[in-house]
Amino acid sequence: MSYHEEGNPMGVQFFSPQGMTQPVPYHHVAVGSGSRHVHVAGQISRDEAGRPVAGADLRGQVAQALRNTGHGLGGAGASFADVVRLTFYVTNWSPERIGDFMAGVEDVAGELGLPQPLPPSSLIGVDYLFEPDVLVEVEATAILD
Repeated sequence: MSYHEEGNPMGVQFFSPQGMTQPVPYHHVAVGSGSRHVHVAGQISRDEAGRPVAGADLRGQVAQALRNTGHGLGGAGASFADVVRLTFYVTNWSPERIGDFMAGVEDVAGELGLPQPLPPSSLIGVDYLFEPDVLVEVEATAILD
C-alpha cells in the first residue's frame, strides 16, 4: 500500500504517502469529497472587538488565532475535522521558534478538536503582517458534504 489513510465521516481523508518526509506534525495530503468549500480568511489574535488577546507571545497568539479560525469554521457549519488545508504566516520566523509555535497549537488542540497530526499545513515566514503587534495569521480551507 502506498499510503496510510485515515477516514473521516465528514468527507475528508488524510494521508502521507510513502516517499514523503516522515514524521511531520501534519499529513502531507488531504482529499475532500464534499461539495461546499469553506475558506476562512486570515485570523489573528484579537477578540471580537479587535483588541489584542495574547500580547507579544507567539505561543498565545497561535492559540488565539486558531480559536478565531474555529469560530469562523463554526459559523459556516464546519469544524477542524473538515479542514483540508491550514496556512500559517509568522513574522520574523526562525527555526528556534518552532517550540513556541507548536506549544500554541498543542494548547488548543483538545479544546478545538484539532486532528493530530494536523491537516496539510504550511508555515510561511514573513517580515511583518498588517499591524506590528500581529505575530501570526492563520487561514483555513474546509470541505463539507
